[in-house]
Amino acid sequence: MGVINLVLLVAGAALIVLGASRARGPWRRYQALKEQRANLSRYESWRGGVRGTPDEKTGASVMIEELRRQAQIGGAIVGVGFVLVVVAFVLKS
Repeated sequence: MGVINLVLLVAGAALIVLGASRARGPWRRYQALKEQRANLSRYESWRGGVRGTPDEKTGASVMIEELRRQAQIGGAIVGVGFVLVVVAFVLKS
């Protein structure tokens, strides 16, 4: 295994770990907020109506969008790491 392969492999593994650690927290909070929103929706339908308009922008909806964006960035970092690992094994140096 050449030096370039080793560098790509180590960099890819580091990016995988970094991306996974960056995405884990926002993804968990995103799922919790989605569950809370679904629970609120069920409660509102049981009560017989919705207090606000359906397309109303709330603080929770903004936070959900931000958490989704952070999780996507972490996932993209993991993807780049996997690409580097694959390239390390494909290159013959």
